[in-house]
Amino acid sequence: MGKLKRFTLGFNDDRNRWELKNDKTDRVLQRFLTKENATKGGVLKRALGSEGGSVKIKKLNERYEEERTFPRKKDPRQSEG
Repeated sequence: MGKLKRFTLGFNDDRNRWELKNDKTDRVLQRFLTKENATKGGVLKRALGSEGGSVKIKKLNERYEEERTFPRKKDPRQSEG
């Protein structure tokens, strides 16, 4: 199994939006009005496409809240959540 692509969901103060960015290229894949819109029912999974990847989700204070892997079977280790 190859390495997972890595992404970060964080708040952009300048645009007043939540942005899903590719960590390697720093390119924005998608913008959301709220964090809830970004994390609800499969939105992140669809944004990442069939290759999937790992998404680190930040809080407004820039600290990491959680990490999600899509599809879940690509999670490199057994972990809760």
